[in-house]
Amino acid sequence: MQDSFPKNFADLTHLDNQGQAQMVDVSAKAPTVREAVAAAQVRMSSATLAAIQAGNTPKGDVLATARIAGIMAAKQTSTLIPLCHPLPLQKVTVEITPDPELPGYQIQATVKTKAETGVEMEALTAVSVAALTLYDMAKALEKSMQIESIRLISKTGGKSGDYLNPH
Repeated sequence: MQDSFPKNFADLTHLDNQGQAQMVDVSAKAPTVREAVAAAQVRMSSATLAAIQAGNTPKGDVLATARIAGIMAAKQTSTLIPLCHPLPLQKVTVEITPDPELPGYQIQATVKTKAETGVEMEALTAVSVAALTLYDMAKALEKSMQIESIRLISKTGGKSGDYLNPH
């Protein structure tokens, strides 16, 4: 595996020739339409799932709050993740779907832009913060909830082309 690592700092996009962190220069790239989809899940007891579905929680509307938090988080990614570019986001959706088989919720975020770099980190940030907010809003009901399987589902656009997670 070590043979696949770059041989010098010039081969690493986020490091300069002295090995210092830098933000990648994307100014020569043409803006293109890019979209990323990420997912996560929150596992909980059936009783907690039922309480959230019924709107019977001490902090109010768990799902609406988590959805808004995810959208807001996508818009703040460059302030949270070092070296991420601030991007003009044209679309952010966060879907939170009950999954009785889990039991819990499946969370999916779709983020779209027309820019010089992709929105994978924005989609991943959206699902992460939506899951954290769902936990926060429901922790009075159950502290043992688990946030799981945060992952990129797909991305389109850009130099590296399209990607679809095989799992």
